[in-house]
Amino acid sequence: MRIGYALGTRTHLNDSGFGTVVDALEELGFDSLWLSERIGGAAPDPLVGMAYAAGRTTRLKFGMSVMVLPGRNPIVLAKELATLDRLSGGRLLPAFGLGVADPHEQQAFGVERSARAKLFDEALTVLRGAWAEGSLTHHGEHFNYDELRVLPKPLQSRLDVWLGGIARSELRRVGRLADGWLPSFVTPDDAARGRDVIEAALAEHHRTIDADHYGALISYSSGPLPKSVVDLLAKRRPDLADPTVLVPQSWNALIDTIDRFVAIGTTKFVILPIVEPDGPQAWVEHLEQAAPIVLARQT
Repeated sequence: MRIGYALGTRTHLNDSGFGTVVDALEELGFDSLWLSERIGGAAPDPLVGMAYAAGRTTRLKFGMSVMVLPGRNPIVLAKELATLDRLSGGRLLPAFGLGVADPHEQQAFGVERSARAKLFDEALTVLRGAWAEGSLTHHGEHFNYDELRVLPKPLQSRLDVWLGGIARSELRRVGRLADGWLPSFVTPDDAARGRDVIEAALAEHHRTIDADHYGALISYSSGPLPKSVVDLLAKRRPDLADPTVLVPQSWNALIDTIDRFVAIGTTKFVILPIVEPDGPQAWVEHLEQAAPIVLARQT
């Protein structure tokens, strides 16, 4: 079991503050750093942030939680990510999504909401083709290439692609296209039901996902949740009578939640303080408090 940390879309860590947090994650023994993508958010761009983190660490892995794929040139992105994987010694954990249903973000990426799913599926196919040995020939609805060669290739012989989501269409996409599943704002029961849908889609498409490639992003709090957070949770999961069950509100509750996920076969965890520490020093103190508690579960 591995445990990494995520920074949220509202993270304010500018200048040296981001590097201070990266250094602490490496020194304390956390598995990975995950960066969110939101054009209108203060958090660093994930590609730039991952490159910065790679340059000042030797062990810490890093991924995106998640990077928006529709609206990007998949060939240029394939080269950028392959270069990052090679220069970092194979520490990249790519994870992609369609993007949030927000008019500001959709305008920024220039893709209509109704067009995102098909564009995503084809762009991911192009990414995989660009990372494979040899040249790429692809003729689709959005992209066309003949004998296109993209170098360098990733250092990892196969870059495992992680997808999130909990809607049935998203779960079936994981079964069709992904190498791992990393949902957020889900309960262990949600994860168990979602895994059943994914495995049915895997069987339908004659694919497999490694048993240790089922994960969860868990937001947590060290105390009662502010009303603004409760309101956001209710908007995110209107199907839940009490959406606060999605966010453990103490260290003991976080460990209990992780253990319940482990019991249904989840082995990769990314944790995120839903109310983030205020500044780099507060982040370091928070991570120092978290490390002996949560890393006791890491194997």
